[in-house]
Amino acid sequence: MAAADDGIRAAGALLVRGGEVAVVHRPLYDDWSLPKGKLENGEDDAAAAVREVREETGFTAEIAADLGTVTYPVVWHGETVPKTVHFFLMRAAEGSFTPHEEVDRLVWLAPDDAAEKLTYDREREVLARAIATGL
Repeated sequence: MAAADDGIRAAGALLVRGGEVAVVHRPLYDDWSLPKGKLENGEDDAAAAVREVREETGFTAEIAADLGTVTYPVVWHGETVPKTVHFFLMRAAEGSFTPHEEVDRLVWLAPDDAAEKLTYDREREVLARAIATGL
Protein backbone atom coordinates (compact mmCIF):
# COMPACT_ATOMS: atom_id res chain seq x y z
CA MET A 1 0.00 0.00 0.00
CA ALA A 2 1.28 3.43 -0.88
CA ALA A 3 1.89 5.37 2.30
CA ALA A 4 4.72 7.79 1.70
CA ASP A 5 6.32 10.46 3.86
CA ASP A 6 3.94 12.92 2.23
CA GLY A 7 0.84 10.85 3.03
CA ILE A 8 -1.25 8.11 1.49
CA ARG A 9 -1.78 7.78 -2.25
CA ALA A 10 -4.92 6.19 -3.65
CA ALA A 11 -6.84 6.10 -6.92
CA GLY A 12 -10.42 5.59 -7.95
CA ALA A 13 -13.07 6.26 -10.50
CA LEU A 14 -16.37 7.72 -11.38
CA LEU A 15 -17.60 4.61 -13.18
CA VAL A 16 -20.36 5.19 -15.73
CA ARG A 17 -22.61 2.92 -17.75
CA GLY A 18 -25.45 4.09 -19.96
CA GLY A 19 -25.46 7.57 -18.40
CA GLU A 20 -25.60 6.20 -14.84
CA VAL A 21 -22.95 6.36 -12.13
CA ALA A 22 -21.83 3.48 -9.89
CA VAL A 23 -21.99 4.25 -6.17
CA VAL A 24 -20.78 1.59 -3.72
CA HIS A 25 -21.61 0.92 -0.09
CA ARG A 26 -18.70 0.01 2.19
CA PRO A 27 -19.96 -1.76 5.32
CA LEU A 28 -16.77 -1.07 7.31
CA TYR A 29 -17.45 2.68 7.10
CA ASP A 30 -21.21 2.47 6.46
CA ASP A 31 -20.80 5.01 3.67
CA TRP A 32 -21.70 5.42 0.00
CA SER A 33 -18.72 6.31 -2.14
CA LEU A 34 -16.98 6.03 -5.47
CA PRO A 35 -14.81 2.94 -5.92
CA LYS A 36 -11.24 3.68 -4.80
CA GLY A 37 -8.28 2.30 -2.91
CA LYS A 38 -4.63 2.60 -2.02
CA LEU A 39 -1.91 2.10 -4.60
CA GLU A 40 0.11 -1.08 -4.38
CA ASN A 41 3.91 -0.90 -4.46
CA GLY A 42 5.15 0.07 -7.93
CA GLU A 43 1.63 0.80 -9.23
CA ASP A 44 0.74 4.07 -10.95
CA ASP A 45 -2.52 5.95 -10.40
CA ALA A 46 -4.25 4.75 -13.57
CA ALA A 47 -3.40 1.08 -13.00
CA ALA A 48 -4.53 1.30 -9.38
CA ALA A 49 -7.84 2.91 -10.37
CA VAL A 50 -8.58 0.20 -12.96
CA ARG A 51 -7.67 -2.52 -10.44
CA GLU A 52 -9.77 -0.99 -7.64
CA VAL A 53 -12.81 -0.65 -9.92
CA ARG A 54 -12.51 -4.31 -10.91
CA GLU A 55 -12.02 -5.46 -7.29
CA GLU A 56 -14.80 -3.35 -5.79
CA THR A 57 -17.42 -3.47 -8.55
CA GLY A 58 -16.64 -6.58 -10.62
CA PHE A 59 -16.44 -4.50 -13.82
CA THR A 60 -13.54 -4.01 -16.17
CA ALA A 61 -13.35 -0.39 -17.27
CA GLU A 62 -11.56 1.96 -19.61
CA ILE A 63 -10.31 5.38 -18.59
CA ALA A 64 -12.12 8.14 -20.49
CA ALA A 65 -10.79 11.25 -18.69
CA ASP A 66 -8.66 12.43 -15.80
CA LEU A 67 -10.78 14.04 -13.06
CA GLY A 68 -7.90 15.27 -10.91
CA THR A 69 -7.31 14.69 -7.22
CA VAL A 70 -8.87 15.29 -3.83
CA THR A 71 -6.86 15.45 -0.60
CA TYR A 72 -8.18 15.02 2.92
CA PRO A 73 -6.83 14.03 6.35
CA VAL A 74 -6.99 10.43 7.60
CA VAL A 75 -5.61 8.65 10.63
CA TRP A 76 -2.89 6.18 9.62
CA HIS A 77 -1.21 4.14 12.36
CA GLY A 78 -2.33 6.64 14.98
CA GLU A 79 -1.09 9.69 13.09
CA THR A 80 -3.11 12.15 10.99
CA VAL A 81 -1.71 12.26 7.46
CA PRO A 82 -2.99 13.58 4.12
CA LYS A 83 -4.62 11.11 1.74
CA THR A 84 -4.62 12.05 -1.94
CA VAL A 85 -6.98 10.20 -4.28
CA HIS A 86 -6.55 10.54 -8.05
CA PHE A 87 -9.90 10.02 -9.77
CA PHE A 88 -10.60 9.05 -13.37
CA LEU A 89 -13.80 8.98 -15.39
CA MET A 90 -14.20 5.37 -16.53
CA ARG A 91 -16.63 3.60 -18.79
CA ALA A 92 -17.78 0.18 -17.57
CA ALA A 93 -17.10 -2.64 -20.00
CA GLU A 94 -17.78 -6.24 -18.97
CA GLY A 95 -18.61 -7.65 -15.59
CA SER A 96 -21.16 -7.92 -12.85
CA PHE A 97 -21.24 -7.05 -9.19
CA THR A 98 -21.05 -9.66 -6.46
CA PRO A 99 -21.26 -8.47 -2.84
CA HIS A 100 -18.11 -9.04 -0.79
CA GLU A 101 -16.50 -7.99 2.49
CA GLU A 102 -15.24 -4.62 1.29
CA VAL A 103 -18.28 -3.59 -0.77
CA ASP A 104 -21.68 -5.10 -0.04
CA ARG A 105 -23.87 -3.03 -2.39
CA LEU A 106 -23.56 -1.25 -5.73
CA VAL A 107 -26.23 0.97 -7.24
CA TRP A 108 -26.33 2.59 -10.67
CA LEU A 109 -27.87 6.05 -10.42
CA ALA A 110 -28.54 9.09 -12.56
CA PRO A 111 -25.90 11.76 -11.79
CA ASP A 112 -28.26 13.92 -9.69
CA ASP A 113 -29.35 10.89 -7.65
CA ALA A 114 -25.72 9.81 -7.25
CA ALA A 115 -24.85 13.25 -5.88
CA GLU A 116 -27.56 12.83 -3.24
CA LYS A 117 -26.45 9.28 -2.37
CA LEU A 118 -22.71 10.00 -1.98
CA THR A 119 -21.64 10.45 1.64
CA TYR A 120 -18.72 12.82 1.01
CA ASP A 121 -18.74 16.34 -0.46
CA ARG A 122 -15.29 15.71 -1.96
CA GLU A 123 -16.76 12.92 -4.09
CA ARG A 124 -19.71 15.09 -5.11
CA GLU A 125 -17.03 17.53 -6.34
CA VAL A 126 -15.49 14.74 -8.46
CA LEU A 127 -18.95 13.98 -9.86
CA ALA A 128 -19.40 17.67 -10.73
CA ARG A 129 -16.06 17.63 -12.57
CA ALA A 130 -17.25 14.63 -14.60
CA ILE A 131 -20.56 16.30 -15.41
CA ALA A 132 -18.61 19.35 -16.64
CA THR A 133 -16.72 17.08 -19.08
CA GLY A 134 -20.00 15.76 -20.47
CA LEU A 135 -19.85 12.53 -18.44
